Amino acid sequence: MKKKLQIECAVLGMISTNCYFLINAETSETIIVDPADNAADIRNWCRNNGRKPAAILLTHGHFDHMLAADALRNEFSIRIYAAEAERELLEDPAANLSGQWSRPAVLKADEYLTDGQVLELAGFRICAILTPGHTAGGMCYYLEEEGVLISGDTLFRESYGRVDFPTSSMSEMGRSVREKLLVLPEDTVVYPGHGESTTIGYEKAYNPLAQWSR
Repeated sequence: MKKKLQIECAVLGMISTNCYFLINAETSETIIVDPADNAADIRNWCRNNGRKPAAILLTHGHFDHMLAADALRNEFSIRIYAAEAERELLEDPAANLSGQWSRPAVLKADEYLTDGQVLELAGFRICAILTPGHTAGGMCYYLEEEGVLISGDTLFRESYGRVDFPTSSMSEMGRSVREKLLVLPEDTVVYPGHGESTTIGYEKAYNPLAQWSR
C-alpha cells in the first residue's frame, strides 16, 4: 500500500539547512519544516509540483531555520508554529544569530506550542516534543503513525547540536536526547536539521549522548 506521507528535502541557506516538505500523497497538502531561506524557490517548487502548503513548523528560532518563514506565510496564508519557550529568541536578532550572520530578522509565530501538544495538520497527527539544549525552545516533531521524527538541531547522525549559543545548555541537551528521543521506537527514522537521516536505534548505539549521564 502506498504510504500517505512523502518527505522531500531542500538544502538551503548559508549553513546548508535541511528544509523538509511533509507531503500528504493523497491530498498534496504540505507542511513546510524550517524554511531556511530562498522563499521564492520554495514557493516555485510548491506551485510547480502541485503542492498545497498547509502550515510551517519551526524546530527552533535560529535564523538559518526561519528566514523564509514570514514570506511563505504571507504567500500561502498559512500559520507558523513554534515552541512557546522559543518566543523571545525568535524576536531577538542577537539571540537568533541573524544579527551576526545575516540580515537582522525577527519572527512572531501564529501559534506557540507546549511540550506534548498534538497537532492535526495536513491529515497527519504530530506530537510536539520540547527538547531544550541547542536552544531553550528546541522542538522536535514526532509522527508516530508514520515512524518519523523531525529533530531539528537536537539530534544529528552520531552527533547533536551546538550548545554554545544564547539559551543553550549542555545538561539540558543530554536530558532531551536521552529521556525524550532515544526512548522512541528504534525503527523511527530521524530527519535532522543538518546532514543525513538516521534512526533512533542507530543513535542509541552510536550517538555520544546515548551514555551521557550528567
